[in-house]
Amino acid sequence: MDVAPLSPRVDHAALLPILIERDETRPLHRQIYEEIQGLILSGRLGRGARLPSSRALAAELGVSRNTVAAAFDQLLAEGYIEGRVGAGSFVASDLPEEGVGAPPRPDPAAGSKGPGNLSRRGAMLAAITGGHRRRSPAFTPGLPDMTAFPFEIWSRLMAKAWRHPPASLLMHGDPAGYAPLRRAIAGYLATARGVRCDADQVIVVAGAQQAIGLAAHVLTDEGEEAVVEDPGYPGVRGALLAAGLKLVHAPVDGEGLVVNEAARRAEAPRLICVAPSHQYPLGVTMSLARRLQLLDWAQRADAWIVEDDYDSEYRYLGRPLAALQGMDRAGRVVYVGSFSKVLFPSLRVGYLVVPEALVDSFLRARRALDDHPSSVAQPALTAFIEEGHFAAHIRRMRKLYAGRQAALVEAAERILPDLVRVEASPSGMHLASRLMPELRARMGDVEAAATIAARGITALPLSGTYAREPAEHGLLLGYAAVPAEEMEAKLTRLAEALRAAAPG
Repeated sequence: MDVAPLSPRVDHAALLPILIERDETRPLHRQIYEEIQGLILSGRLGRGARLPSSRALAAELGVSRNTVAAAFDQLLAEGYIEGRVGAGSFVASDLPEEGVGAPPRPDPAAGSKGPGNLSRRGAMLAAITGGHRRRSPAFTPGLPDMTAFPFEIWSRLMAKAWRHPPASLLMHGDPAGYAPLRRAIAGYLATARGVRCDADQVIVVAGAQQAIGLAAHVLTDEGEEAVVEDPGYPGVRGALLAAGLKLVHAPVDGEGLVVNEAARRAEAPRLICVAPSHQYPLGVTMSLARRLQLLDWAQRADAWIVEDDYDSEYRYLGRPLAALQGMDRAGRVVYVGSFSKVLFPSLRVGYLVVPEALVDSFLRARRALDDHPSSVAQPALTAFIEEGHFAAHIRRMRKLYAGRQAALVEAAERILPDLVRVEASPSGMHLASRLMPELRARMGDVEAAATIAARGITALPLSGTYAREPAEHGLLLGYAAVPAEEMEAKLTRLAEALRAAAPG
């Protein structure tokens, strides 16, 4: 009868960087004692850290167990370590010297770390987002409802992929990404978005910003012009600034990017970045006439277009226009998409579709900059798409998010009529509201957002998406992660905060 092997016991003890010198006059047990004591006093071995057993440490150092035991006995006697019956030896919770057990803090005077020492590029990047802060589901733009994601299916697919993974998944991967996933993405884009490509043109990346950054590095030189929408997504500006490009900010109206004005402002554009399906943050869709005008301008100017199609899956009224890439006959469009907003943010899987003539150049650059994307989630994502779970999830979320947007608009009309104006949109995961004149006279949207944040509500200021003087002040209200039955209560809290801070 076959007997299943016992699972090896996991040793959670710390790895100790101990050096002993056999030709020293100090006894070996004294050297071991001083090495461990030094690790404790420096804070490298923290309070409560588990030490290896005397047997394991003796074997590792090539000394007798009695030698290690003598060092442990001295540490125990002096209060540096403590023994726990049946568990082993641990760094003491109450150490004998005051102030030990924490690494020394760096001396600010020892090195200059002020903002004045940033590069100009670093200062611009640091100023784009204004730092990170914790955000709530109500009303963070672009945040999906992760409670509705089928994690049972996802867990099964992940387990299946990694229970007995082939060696190819454990080695350095293809710089373009997992080939089956690229085929699945190409098939999905052809059907759902009208993108004309094959799998070889798909490159898997860690998100839309990395995709845009890669395109900028391959297609532009430092100091060249990149046209961006204003207002627009700060992450796009960050990726382009990181590539050393000069940004040309062009306005957006009800038909999308104002191409004539962009052409007037840009002397020699090399890159034009647009979100034609659902512009961030205004939510407008670029008209067919503007799309044709943009493609014509790019060809005449010898420029490349980066199409950011970040949440096109969520359209609630009518059939969406096909991707700009599908209309391109000159091979000028680089198409960018992401799964992070559709599935869950920490997935960090995006992709770009590059013109066929540029595939080899993009892959060489990818290999130089980042080698290859993580393979951990790619096999499961492939199966998620191929087995129909992705399409089913999108259909469920469209219905769910459409209901939540309707609930937001209806509740806002009742609760916020004197504070903000909220209008429905045929697509997306957020609405761009505008401050009403009475509220705008009392505060700007940055102050309004801070006031709301103090009540545990997130509503990003519209003005923060403008690179130049903002044309409007408003609040971006993401509704995808807010259950319809909670919408009224969340908006009531928002209204109370604004009214309390801004009395008439």
